[in-house]
Amino acid sequence: MSNRLCRQGFAKTSVFAMIVCVPISLAAQERSIAWGYNSFGVPGMIDMPTAFGREDAELGFTTSHFKNQTRNTMTFQISERLSASFRYAILFDIRRDPGSAVLPDRYDRSFSLQYRFADEGRYRPAMAFGINDIVGTGIYGGEYVVASKTLTPRLRATAGLGWGRLGSYNGFSNPLGAVFGDGVKSRPLAEGGLGGSFDPDIWFRGDAAFFGGVEWQATDRVRLTAEYSSDDYAREDGSAFDRKSPFNFGVSYQYNDRTTLDLRYLYGSEIGVQLSYALNPKKPRFGSGLDSAPPPILPRVAGRGQEPVDLSGPGFARTARQALAREGVALDGLQADGKTLRIQIRNDRYATSVQAVGRAARVLTRIAPAYVDNFEIRLAAEGAPVTSVLLRRSDLERLEFHPVAPDLLRVKTRIVDAAESLPAINGRYPALTYGFEPYITPSLFDPDEPVRMDFGVALTGRFEPAPGLVFSGRVHQKIAGNLDKGTRESTSVLERVRSESYLYYKGGDTTIPELTGAYYFRPGGDLFGRVTAGYLESMFGGVSSELLWKPQNSRLALGAEVNYVKQRDFDQLFGFRDYETFTGHVSAYYEIGGGYFGQLDVGQYLAGDVGATLTLAREFDNGWRVGAFATVTDVSAADFGEGSFDKGIQLTVPLDWITGRPNKSKLNTVIRPVQRDGGARLKVSGRLYDRVRGLQATDIDATWGRFWR
Repeated sequence: MSNRLCRQGFAKTSVFAMIVCVPISLAAQERSIAWGYNSFGVPGMIDMPTAFGREDAELGFTTSHFKNQTRNTMTFQISERLSASFRYAILFDIRRDPGSAVLPDRYDRSFSLQYRFADEGRYRPAMAFGINDIVGTGIYGGEYVVASKTLTPRLRATAGLGWGRLGSYNGFSNPLGAVFGDGVKSRPLAEGGLGGSFDPDIWFRGDAAFFGGVEWQATDRVRLTAEYSSDDYAREDGSAFDRKSPFNFGVSYQYNDRTTLDLRYLYGSEIGVQLSYALNPKKPRFGSGLDSAPPPILPRVAGRGQEPVDLSGPGFARTARQALAREGVALDGLQADGKTLRIQIRNDRYATSVQAVGRAARVLTRIAPAYVDNFEIRLAAEGAPVTSVLLRRSDLERLEFHPVAPDLLRVKTRIVDAAESLPAINGRYPALTYGFEPYITPSLFDPDEPVRMDFGVALTGRFEPAPGLVFSGRVHQKIAGNLDKGTRESTSVLERVRSESYLYYKGGDTTIPELTGAYYFRPGGDLFGRVTAGYLESMFGGVSSELLWKPQNSRLALGAEVNYVKQRDFDQLFGFRDYETFTGHVSAYYEIGGGYFGQLDVGQYLAGDVGATLTLAREFDNGWRVGAFATVTDVSAADFGEGSFDKGIQLTVPLDWITGRPNKSKLNTVIRPVQRDGGARLKVSGRLYDRVRGLQATDIDATWGRFWR
C-alpha cells in the first residue's frame, strides 16, 4: 500500500515538493540501515554516498573537518526511502570553478536529497540516486546513482556512478548520451550568482566517473572503511590542499547509540575528523514519560452518593477546580443538566489534550454524585470552545483495567464540535498572570559572522477580563549578546521590512517585542475567528484579523487573514516609522496522512510582493515537527538579492520529549539560509490553526492511547 503525497507547486519550489512527492511505503519493510554519515552529512562512507538510508525519522547532525574545510550538516530521514540534508560549510582557499582565481574565505549553504528506489534483496543490492547542492552556489554540485550490498553481517560493498564533482576524477563520456543524445555529454557551469537557485539543466550532465568502497564492522563499536573517490577536488587542489590519491581510509568509533567519532586519512595527504550525533523523534529519552500516576477511578457504590448536590453552586465548583488543578487542568466553566455534568477546561500541563481529558474524567468520577451518569468535557482555546468529549461514567468504571481499554472506550465516546461556551465559574474572570523567563535571540548565517545571539530576561504578562478576550505582552531586558554588532547594511531595492533587522538589534537593551489585545470567538459551526491589535511583533504593529474553517474530522482546513500594519521604530518601544501596508493570505492546510502535512499560503507579503508559500512537514504524535518551506513571489531573483527566494527549515521540539516531564511548551526554530525582504510574512501570535487543531477529533484520535495516563 502506498500514498503519493504530491501537490502542484511553483517551478522554484518543485524540489521541496519532492520531499513528499514520492511513493512512501506505509507497511513495515525489512531493510538495512546505513552505518554512518559521510563528510557531507549524507548517509555514506567517507566522502562518497551509499544506497542505504538511516533509520526512518532520524535527525542527524554532523561536523566534519579536514584541511581548510569544515562542513556542518543536518540530515532528516523523511521516510524510509528519502533523506534531505542542509549543509553549512566554512571554506578557505577555494575556487568558484576549477581553474579560476582563489576566492576569499566564504560560508557556503547547500541542500541535498537522496532517494532509494530499490531495496536490498537476497541477490539484488539496494539502489539510490541523489543530488548534492540542489539549492546553493554549485560549489558542491554533483549527482549520483549508487548500489550497496551487504555481503556478510559485518561487510558491505558500494559502487556508484557520479556526475559533476562526483564525475570529475578519471571521468568518461556520459553513458546517458546513448539514451538522451549528445546534449547531456557536456555540463554547463552552474550559474551560482546570488545562490539559492535551482539549476536542473546541469543535473546528470557532463562526464561521469565510478566510485566505490567497502565497510567492515570490525566490532560492535569500531568500523573500518576504504573508498575510491571520484571527486578530483579541482576547486581546492593546490590551494586548500594537495590531492595525491583517490583513496580514502577511515575508522569510526560508536561512542553510544547517538554519537559516533570518525578519524580519516584523505586523498593521500590530509587527516580528517568527524563528529556525528543522531536522534529520533519517535524515540524519547524517557520512553512514555515520567508523568505522575493519575488518580484512580472511583466506582460508584449502591446507596452512596445519591443525595442531591447543587452542582452549579460555588461549593461544588470550588471542589472541582481544586481537584482538577492538582492534575494540571484548569476549570473554566461548569453546568449540570439532570444526570449529565458538563465542564469546560484548559489544559495547562500536558502535551496532548487527550491526556488532560483523561485526567479530568478520572477526577469527575471521584467528586460527582453517584446519580450523574454522563460527563461532557469541553476543550477551549483562548477562552473559545472547540471540542466536546462525551463519556459515559459506567464505561470509565468498567474499562479502567481492561487490556484494550483505549480502543473500547473510544468506540463508546462521542467527539463533536462545541460551538458555545459553558457558564464561567465564579472567580474565573478577570484573570491576571505574569512571570519572568529567560530568552535567547539567535541570528544565523550572516556572512560577516555566522553566529550571533542575545540573551536576557523577559517579563511576560497576560490579562483575561472575559472569555475569549486576552491582553498580553512581553518586555525584554538584554543582559549580554552581540546582535547589535552587525554592520551589514541593507542593499535591498524593496521596502526594507526585514533586511534592516540589525538596526532593531541596535535600538536598545530594553524592548517591547509584543503588546497586544486579542479576541477569539466562534462565528458559526466549524468556524473560528480572531482579531488582534497592538504591537504585533518586533518590527510591525497594527490590526490582524483571521477566519478559519476547520471541521472536527476533516484533514482539510481553510483560512483567511487580513492585516493592516505599520513599521515600528528601531527601539521597539511605542513609536512608528512611515511605512504602512496591507498584507494577508488565504491558506489551505491538509493532513496528508502517515504524519505528513502540507500548507499553501497565497497572498500579499509585507514588502507588497504577491505570491505563495508552500510548506511540507512531517509531524509526530508527540509534538515533534520537521518541515521545509519555500516562498516565490513576483519579485525577481535579482531584486530579491542573495538567496534568490525565501526558503528554510522548521523545527519544533516538545520540551516534554527532552525532560520526560509533562509540559506543553515547545522549542520552535526556523533555519533560514538568508532572509531578505521578498516573501516576508507578518509574525502574529495566536494564529488559529495551531490553536484549534490539537483540540479536535483528528488529533485526539491520533493520541487517544494517552487517555488513561
